[in-house]
Amino acid sequence: MKLSALFLNLILSSLCINSIVAQETTKHRVIILTDIEADPDDTQSMVRLLLYANQIDIKGIIATTSVWQKTKVHPESVIKIINAYGKVQANLNKHETGFPEASSLLALVTHGLPKYGMLGVGKGQDSEGSNRIIKELEKNDPRPLYISVWGGVNTLSQALYTLKDTKSKAELKRLLDKLRVYTISDQDDSGIWIRNTFPELFYIVSPGDDYGTSTWSAINSEIKGLPNTEISNSWLAEHIQQGHGPLGAVYPDVAWGMEGDTPSFLSLIPNGLNNPEHPNWGGWGGRYELYKPDVSKLKKGPSDVPLAPETRAIWTDASDDYIPFGFSEFGRVVKKDSTKTYHDNKATLWRWRTDFQNDFAARMDWCLADYAHANHAPVPVLSSPENITVKSGESFSFDASNSYDPDGDSFGFVWYHYPQAGTYKKEVVITPENFPGFTATAPIVDKQETLHIILKMTDKGTPNLTRYKRMIVTVVPK
Repeated sequence: MKLSALFLNLILSSLCINSIVAQETTKHRVIILTDIEADPDDTQSMVRLLLYANQIDIKGIIATTSVWQKTKVHPESVIKIINAYGKVQANLNKHETGFPEASSLLALVTHGLPKYGMLGVGKGQDSEGSNRIIKELEKNDPRPLYISVWGGVNTLSQALYTLKDTKSKAELKRLLDKLRVYTISDQDDSGIWIRNTFPELFYIVSPGDDYGTSTWSAINSEIKGLPNTEISNSWLAEHIQQGHGPLGAVYPDVAWGMEGDTPSFLSLIPNGLNNPEHPNWGGWGGRYELYKPDVSKLKKGPSDVPLAPETRAIWTDASDDYIPFGFSEFGRVVKKDSTKTYHDNKATLWRWRTDFQNDFAARMDWCLADYAHANHAPVPVLSSPENITVKSGESFSFDASNSYDPDGDSFGFVWYHYPQAGTYKKEVVITPENFPGFTATAPIVDKQETLHIILKMTDKGTPNLTRYKRMIVTVVPK
């Protein structure tokens, strides 16, 4: 009987782990719009994107214009980066499977019209790029189609113009319901046209052109009180540019800001935390809430993109209250540093920055290293469902003691409540926060509330790599 029970437990554990792996390998499909060559940061972001080409289903890379590059498009620059990727693709597959051949990615490269903004939208303004968006959107694919916009958005605007002109209202709605747009601010005058013309469209943007206050700018912002090492030029030279083969070699020096476009696809990477269907939950790309911002309070930036009032709710900047965990040399290994408290929209993104920069560095190592001489992410495994319901005042627990590291590295845990991601905004304290598991007491509530509990699991390899679990605890009144 004992052997039978053990055998059954092994089967159930295997099924659980296989289910977890299956969920993680569901790829989000995405089309990239890039004003590459307007700023070196598009090339930087393209290098990073290709290192995740086995985890994100890239369906198109479209060279576009922007307010910074109004009459040119440069698909040849995308081709150059993909060719560099092709020289390391076989080695990347030694670390994780599924990296596509360079030839298949080259077939996805196209361009929009070399026209600025609304000058390239209307009758007779279709392009290879706008047609690619329409073709992908019309496919019999149940997955949403994410549009990651690094520059101007007028190629998408033209695709939507053509769909509105040629489809029935019902068919247009069906297609729009599949679209998810994340633009890096407004870099032409067609973004506001999209939002006004298609008020139901899922659209993430920090409106206007005052880039310094936008959530996405946290990827390269120096944060007071932090070392900021992982965004320094010396860090980029050591971990990305030099000694990492041809793909690292095409990663250019910073001119204005490092990888300002990268946040538009970071939340598509499967890491246990990200869920791009719920921008208000937070993840590597930042956290956003759905509301109509007061544009009159925005500062005008340096471009000539108009700052127009929003006529509908958009997914836009949200703030986190954040106290970072710090390493402790003695006693409990991680502690919150209460001398450093932050409350702003940038904290929703930079709070994960060390994690995603280390992940980038590890994948860049994969370009040349064999499996035994590179680091690979740990695998958190829960012994219970990730979503549970408890009554007000009841205890609940989670356990991750079956977690493991594929390289045999040591690893540690940090559990914490993420109040801004759920409906219950008061902090639920978890202590000690670095055990493999914990038991806590649900708060007393008079209506249904949700708690988002985050497990952060980090190995001690080089560089340190992190994966997560997000537990959603629904608390109901007694």
